[in-house]
Amino acid sequence: MSALLEVQGVSKRFGGFTALDGVSVSIARGERFGLIGPNGSGKTTLINCISGTLQNEGGEIVFAGEEISGLPAYQRTRRGIARSFQIPRPFSSMSVLENLLVPLEFVVHRGSLHKADTREEAMAMLRTIGLADKADTPSNRLSQVELRKLELARAMAAKPRLLISDEAMAGLSSNEVSEVLEILFKLNATGITIIMIEHIMQAVMRFSQRIVCLDAGKIICEGTPDSIVNNSDVQKAYLGA
Repeated sequence: MSALLEVQGVSKRFGGFTALDGVSVSIARGERFGLIGPNGSGKTTLINCISGTLQNEGGEIVFAGEEISGLPAYQRTRRGIARSFQIPRPFSSMSVLENLLVPLEFVVHRGSLHKADTREEAMAMLRTIGLADKADTPSNRLSQVELRKLELARAMAAKPRLLISDEAMAGLSSNEVSEVLEILFKLNATGITIIMIEHIMQAVMRFSQRIVCLDAGKIICEGTPDSIVNNSDVQKAYLGA
């Protein structure tokens, strides 16, 4: 599979603290990719650099053959990079359906007058994630797992080629984790490349075809789920020497 995303020697510093130190990784089109590491390892900084929330100070980020390091976040979104956030922040005064109409109208259709088509697109997404029966429900009345599903749907409304799922399962029960995993598998089956950042190791191992482990801003291990879980450097990073 050809690479969709190439991170080449990316570095990021905050004052005297080095959050990323020459990180390089290539992610194939359609891949299910896991990103793990202890707190403070650089995971969030890396995805912030990829999505455009932060600007990397060294190295390059190449998406679909285009160097995008200098682009603002909204331009990266329009090129096909979307992410969900650890803490869902929907428009609480809007319904579930209206929360999807915002990105559809202003990112994908950019003010198009085809509102009937936009509503049907939004409903199709809600059916995919299992929230069609909540379309008219105010988003502030959703349960925690429903909020996580809506957060994924809001990211998907931008029609991404690459979806970054940032701890979409944190705090959920095992059954709810399985529900979110099922959605991610379904999205990946449509051809969407997915990067999963998650502390629930069972979910990462089940979902990912390949995993990278970060520690102190550097990649310490890369491989299949089986090779990662048995790696002594990974065990040391999580459990200590």
